[in-house]
Amino acid sequence: MRASFYRKFQARTDSKRIRKIPSTQVWTSINLQAELKSVQTAIREKIPRSVCSEDCPLGHRKRAKKGEPPCCFDCIPCSLSEIANRTGSSECINCPEDEWPSERHDKCIPKLTEFLTYDEPLGTSIATTAIFFSLITASVLCIFIKYRDTPIVKANNRELSYLLLVSITLCFLSSLTFIGQPVKTTCIVRQTFFGIIFSFCISSVLAKTITVIAAFNATKPNSKLKDWVGHKIPISVVLFCCVIQVIICSVWLACSPPFPELNTKSENKKIILECNEGRTILFYCMLGYLGFLAFVSFLVAYFARTLPDTFNEARYITFSMLIFLSVQLTFIPAYISTQGKYTVAVEIFAILSSSIGLLSCIFFNKCYIILLRPEKNTKRSLTGKKI
Repeated sequence: MRASFYRKFQARTDSKRIRKIPSTQVWTSINLQAELKSVQTAIREKIPRSVCSEDCPLGHRKRAKKGEPPCCFDCIPCSLSEIANRTGSSECINCPEDEWPSERHDKCIPKLTEFLTYDEPLGTSIATTAIFFSLITASVLCIFIKYRDTPIVKANNRELSYLLLVSITLCFLSSLTFIGQPVKTTCIVRQTFFGIIFSFCISSVLAKTITVIAAFNATKPNSKLKDWVGHKIPISVVLFCCVIQVIICSVWLACSPPFPELNTKSENKKIILECNEGRTILFYCMLGYLGFLAFVSFLVAYFARTLPDTFNEARYITFSMLIFLSVQLTFIPAYISTQGKYTVAVEIFAILSSSIGLLSCIFFNKCYIILLRPEKNTKRSLTGKKI
């Protein structure tokens, strides 16, 4: 009986073990299979990367870290004129001279071309000012021609006054050649035309002053200047002074004439279309000769300012030459320190300022007397009072 009970208990216990073991094994294999599937899916979706640093973005280049493996690096932005158009670039590349990097430094874009035009406010204002004052000068010339037989016009050598007014008008109009896209013709014409016209203008002023001195000294007894009073002195002075400037400009054009140039180095994002002056020393020789003529005219007019009131035009010439010299002295450093279209604007400003100074100092007071105070436009007024 005891034996039969023992056998029944053992069989019951073995059956429980048999049933328990297979159930545990099935549960474990299912979980393992699920885990393997999830790992395989993750591997297929994203392969693990065994790198130290991520690839550098566009516009950056790699720079190795000292003492670390080659896969470890820093990302450095490309310099001002360089780009990197691929991720993970080891080196940046330079843009061509006529192009400039984009903001992200990932591509090269064309540079803007810059020159002084009539469409922009600066060019429009300069052109308007030049045309306005040239019309005023032409009006003054018409007034002098209409009242050519009056004492005030005769007393100041009317032929030289005509020449001076014509040259001042051309000085105003010469500034227009500096506006617009520079081409070979305008580059050659604008500086030589400016130099020759201004030398003609200042030599006319010098001739007027010398004529005043000669006319005053010719009234003295036994003076040899009587034969020179008239057209001889003015024509000789104007021709002599202008010929020297023509020679300087001719040598300049023969040796190294001005030419249009694309300046890609002065400004990073712009191409400046400008005139290269060729041999710069000859350009400054031309300007220096104008300054020399103005200084001589200033000295002659200054020493002639004490002449009797009939010949007091030298006083106004002194002021006009003082203005011209002041403009020239401020023009040179301003011309050197500016770039692009503002260099052209500075030169135009110097031309307009000098021309306005000549016109206002020498002729405005005479027009005032001719038009508004005709009672002073008599021989008695001229010999007894200041003009």
